[in-house]
Amino acid sequence: MKVFVRFDYHVVCKRVLEAQLEELKIPYKLNGIGEIELASDLKKEKREELIERLAFYGIEIIQDEKDVLVQRIKDIIAEMIQDSDENKTYNTSTLLSKKLNYSYSYLSSIFSEVTYSSIENFVILKKIDYAKELMSSNDSLTLTEIAHRLQYSSVAHLSGQFKKITGLTPSSFQRIMSKRRERV
Repeated sequence: MKVFVRFDYHVVCKRVLEAQLEELKIPYKLNGIGEIELASDLKKEKREELIERLAFYGIEIIQDEKDVLVQRIKDIIAEMIQDSDENKTYNTSTLLSKKLNYSYSYLSSIFSEVTYSSIENFVILKKIDYAKELMSSNDSLTLTEIAHRLQYSSVAHLSGQFKKITGLTPSSFQRIMSKRRERV
C-alpha cells in the first residue's frame, strides 16, 4: 500500500528545531525561517549535542557569514514564492534589499560567489519546484491559476521555463502525475 503525503518543509523544520531545543533545555526564540536566537552562549558539549541532534534531521548550523547570508536569501525567496501575497508586490531585488539591508548588487555578488549561480536562476528553480508541487496536489488548479499565483506574465512564459528546467511541458507533467495517482 502506498500513501502519499504533502507537508510544509518550514513547519516540519520549525517543529524539529523546537523539539530538539526544548529537549536540551536551551532557551531560544525562533526569528523566522532559519534563524534561532539563543538566550545565551552554549557550552561546547551542549553545542556539539545540538549539532549532532540536528544533523540527524539533515539540519546544520551555518557558521560562515557568507553562507548565512545566502541561506537567508534562499529562505526569503522561498517564502516570497510560497507564502506571502504581500511579498509578491515587490520584485525580488527590492524585497531582498529591503529585508536584508544590503544593496542587491552586493547580495547578488555574494550569492553567485557561494552558489556559482545567480539569484535569478534560483528564483526560477524555486518557482518551477513550487509549480510542480501545485500540479501534483489534488487542488485542481489550472495552469492559468498557477501562472498567476507564481507571478508569470502568461501560461506560455510558465510553460517555457517549466520545459527548460524539467524537460517536460506542464501538461505532460500533469498527465504523468495523474497516471501515478491512478496506480494507487
